[in-house]
Amino acid sequence: MAERRLSKVEWPTLLLVAGCYGLYALGTVWAAQLWLPLGMVLTIVALALHSSLSHEVLHGHPFQNKVVNAALVFPAIGLFVPYLRFKDTHLDHHLDSRLTDPYDDPESNYLYAEDWQALPKWRQAVLLFNNTLVGRLLVGPLVGQVCFMVSDWRAIRHGDRRVLTGWLWHVPAVILVIWWMHAFGRLPIWAYLICAYAALSILKIRTFLEHQAHERARGRTVIIEDHGPLAWIFLNNNLHVVHHMHPKMPWYRLPELFRSNRQRYLSRNDGYYFASYGEVFRQFFWRRKDPVAHPLWKRDG
Repeated sequence: MAERRLSKVEWPTLLLVAGCYGLYALGTVWAAQLWLPLGMVLTIVALALHSSLSHEVLHGHPFQNKVVNAALVFPAIGLFVPYLRFKDTHLDHHLDSRLTDPYDDPESNYLYAEDWQALPKWRQAVLLFNNTLVGRLLVGPLVGQVCFMVSDWRAIRHGDRRVLTGWLWHVPAVILVIWWMHAFGRLPIWAYLICAYAALSILKIRTFLEHQAHERARGRTVIIEDHGPLAWIFLNNNLHVVHHMHPKMPWYRLPELFRSNRQRYLSRNDGYYFASYGEVFRQFFWRRKDPVAHPLWKRDG
């Protein structure tokens, strides 16, 4: 079976975790001291890669022990998203029958038509811009963070202790980063904040086209057959149909699995396919990929 683990420890993932922290140290300390722009670029890559590794961890990699896995990505070097909240919302997202639902899918960027029409014009303008790739890069991290935090704050106010716990655990995870930067780091605070925001922008490239509105759940998830640096930073999650069909499969096995069953996956998602991220940029950098209001579903139904 595709899901079978060949070993108890997935060494490629473990080595990549070590490499990610090494790159982070190189960027925040030595490279930043040598030349600030170089330090910022390396730090941005490390932060984006750390988020992708956090995604691997919440799916059960590289160890079979969840606590040990979580400890590997405990330092919140990306600052903005608590790991436990990322884990809960992302696992909820993996119920394919609810993909793109404006409220049941935590990672959906759609709204119900009634809610869209009720928004003030300035908010509509922001969300329309956010549905272009350039908008997703520039304002997408801010829009996503505000919506995420507002939703969590409402849940906490209504007594959701699990959400509160996720944010409370985030405090020592951020304090660890503050300690590192105070003791060793050479990046100014403003530069580190820019790096954290830029890393989220890079991740928005991956999520921009991951899912589309489609009558059938099988047609909602994309394949982007990219082989460049973005595919590496995203840990092959650009082959998103493969990941959704085999969420326990480690990142380094996804390309081989896709190649050996290419036509199956292309037919599986009804041809929702792009050859590369270059194609995505050419088609959608200035153009909206779809409407904000969900084109198929209504609140009543």
